[in-house]
Amino acid sequence: MTSYSISEAAQLLNLTPYALRYYDKEGLLPFLERSASGTRFFKEADIASLKIIECLKATGMPIKEIKTFIDWCSDGDSTLRQRRDMFEERKAVVEAHMAELVETMKVIRHKCDYYEAALAAGTESVHREKAISPAP
Repeated sequence: MTSYSISEAAQLLNLTPYALRYYDKEGLLPFLERSASGTRFFKEADIASLKIIECLKATGMPIKEIKTFIDWCSDGDSTLRQRRDMFEERKAVVEAHMAELVETMKVIRHKCDYYEAALAAGTESVHREKAISPAP
């Protein structure tokens, strides 16, 4: 069974050792094992859990809510519905954010086209009336 030091785990996950210590302190790693001297070591299951934690963080979920999810996992099958519902909520949050990003990209593409045309003409005056228009 492979195990990793805190530095190795941090490097694998593109995190800092400080972040991993913080997650442990906040109770997000309840099954994390320690050596006799107290050194944390991370197993593959811990790495997999940390990937889920990072995924949830990327959706904007607060640490407190991630802790609730971790607690539900520890509670076993009786919390399957809550966990599924939580991921459905996260999915909706991500989908809404993606829709916002699509609209943002439309504006950015429009402005790229705008400036490309201005550069080709050598002047912005070719479409000055559109200078501040967000998108067609």
